[in-house]
Amino acid sequence: MTTQKIRIALLFMFAITLNLTSFAKEVFPDGTPIPDWFRQNKPTDISKLGKQYRITDYNLTNDSTVIQTKFLQAVIDKAHDNGGGVVVIPKGTFLSGSLFFKKGTHLYLEEGGKLKGSDDISNFPLVMTRMEGQTLKYFAALVNADGLDGFTISGKGTIDGNGLRYWKSFWLRRAFNPNTTNMDEMRPRLLFISNSRNVQLSGVKLINSPFWTTHLYKCENVKLLDLYIYSPEKPVKAPSTDAVDIDGCENVLIKNCYMSVNDDAVALKGGKGPHADKDPNNGGNQNIIIEDCTYGFCHGALTFGSESIHNRNIILRRIKINHAERLLWLKMRADTPQNYEYVLVEDIQGSDIGNFIFIRPWTQFFDLKGEQISGTSYASNITMRNIKLNCDNFFNVGIADKNSNTQGYKSKLSDFRFENIEVTAKHFLEVDASIIENFKLKNVIVNKKKLF
Repeated sequence: MTTQKIRIALLFMFAITLNLTSFAKEVFPDGTPIPDWFRQNKPTDISKLGKQYRITDYNLTNDSTVIQTKFLQAVIDKAHDNGGGVVVIPKGTFLSGSLFFKKGTHLYLEEGGKLKGSDDISNFPLVMTRMEGQTLKYFAALVNADGLDGFTISGKGTIDGNGLRYWKSFWLRRAFNPNTTNMDEMRPRLLFISNSRNVQLSGVKLINSPFWTTHLYKCENVKLLDLYIYSPEKPVKAPSTDAVDIDGCENVLIKNCYMSVNDDAVALKGGKGPHADKDPNNGGNQNIIIEDCTYGFCHGALTFGSESIHNRNIILRRIKINHAERLLWLKMRADTPQNYEYVLVEDIQGSDIGNFIFIRPWTQFFDLKGEQISGTSYASNITMRNIKLNCDNFFNVGIADKNSNTQGYKSKLSDFRFENIEVTAKHFLEVDASIIENFKLKNVIVNKKKLF
């Protein structure tokens, strides 16, 4: 071998070693290693998931006007009874109410195939489920998967919540009664996946949900890959159509997704109320990574709350964002014990953002259940770095509230770090470093002026 070839070979080996070393050193914000599971991402191969059950072979027809829930559920049941398999939605539109997937079953939507939700709430049964930080009887989602380890949804087709009628009804009811809550207007979610491990949702379009779009509850090892999640901001606003709600989960990856919804894009849930941390139905979120995603309109790109107890090791990185009201939003509830810790927001590019960071007391649907406020809400070890964007407000942070219901409430913010940030802000709100204990800033530039 020539000297030149030896040098090239050595350089190649060095590059591989360096790359492997960098992977090995990649850690969560608290310093624990990020498992290889987060990097091992492959498209779902339905050929390995058992027999394929093409729904048009089982009494279903391409007709967007006829409810076919009964026949669709029969295909799911048949696949389950035969040992599992893949329910295939071919090209066409198939209208349905709630579907309940079973052990060993999966959903695949071919390109041009659409599973469309009914706009009649009577097609969605009342079940014991999870909603807004509570375990209660509420309407089942369009697609439901409970206790299904290994469950997958894949393909290039669409799950359409058909939400317009629900949205119009919500706003009409809110105009009639301004105190209408999100759940008073009866609406189903698009997807609800609970008590499941090793779940993968990939490739499909999730659009027009009547309520939350993708709700994960008490799940572990869930991947959302290459999804398109959308609900409109106008002409009719799609209320409370969060793209992804993560509710008491561990190890969740959201990668290469597009999210544009008329509420929060990714919201961390877990429970609410004075004793939320003692309720076994509630839980914290840990080891959540959102990366390489593109955002359209949303209320918050990454939101903690409004029903949230404990969130640890949360990463938002390498995203492009346009027209979000907030980049990072911490909702601090006076009626709920909270601890938000070890958060990393990095490598962000964006424009037309409302607030770079927004931390304020949250009092919507406030309920102490007859008890006095006690304790303190915490947010600590929050790092934001390598960010370039334009916004209305840079530092919109406050821990006090004039609401008489929250007198005596305390929030403690500590160990924040801003580094390599370049922001253009229409309204410069002074950075009050005294609000945050141990607040470190390095190379922070606002409106071409270096602050620190």
